[in-house]
Amino acid sequence: MGAGHAHRLYRHGTSPVHALPPHTKLAAALLFVLVVVSTPREAMWAFAVYAVLLAAAARLARVPAGFLLKRLLIEVPFVAFAVLMPFVAQGERVHVLGLSLSVNGLWGAWNVLAKGTLGVAASVLLAATTELRQLLLGLERLKLPPLLVQIAGFMIRYGDVITDEMRRMRIARASRGFEARGVRHWGVLAKSAGALFIRSYERGERVHLAMVSRGYTGSMPVVEEAVASPAQWRLALALPCSALVVCLLGWIL
Repeated sequence: MGAGHAHRLYRHGTSPVHALPPHTKLAAALLFVLVVVSTPREAMWAFAVYAVLLAAAARLARVPAGFLLKRLLIEVPFVAFAVLMPFVAQGERVHVLGLSLSVNGLWGAWNVLAKGTLGVAASVLLAATTELRQLLLGLERLKLPPLLVQIAGFMIRYGDVITDEMRRMRIARASRGFEARGVRHWGVLAKSAGALFIRSYERGERVHLAMVSRGYTGSMPVVEEAVASPAQWRLALALPCSALVVCLLGWIL
């Protein structure tokens, strides 16, 4: 449990962005998202500038565009919701290609798509340049309650344990010739889910007893201290500060 834990979103690299302390990148990503959300939806040019800023950050981090675009697919459900807004929203309507669309719905759809896409892209870029263990250290460095950080760390690591247990159970069922084809097989799947819950609970107890036997008293030992220099803070905050200037211009112009 104390070992390093790599996630699929992370991309190994030696760029200046990878080298930044995790809490500086977390603060920069959060501030950037807040600035984007605060931008008036009518300032469409501002969102294009934000995209250029993110592209510049990705280039500095040496993260390929294909890597980011592939992981942006996670927002597809929000895109589907945004597409429906012009059809179901009330208010003034316009006709486009024979379709009656709500003006408020069109603005709302644009607002969701633009701000949601930029927020997801910033999050993906953060995850692509920061290991999971470093993210947790960064959260603790930003004074998030240590107990919440520990819960998040255990949840993520234990999720992989449960996933691996499910994989072994699936292989065991398949090796015995089982294949779920209909409702009559739901009973077997329900029993498997029950067995998985019992195994997970027992493993959780064993892990807790092992931690207590090694001196765990409710707080994890600090393995490494994340310290950021003024130059690293300036580099990390360059993105949200540039975005803030764009946001202010968006309200003024």
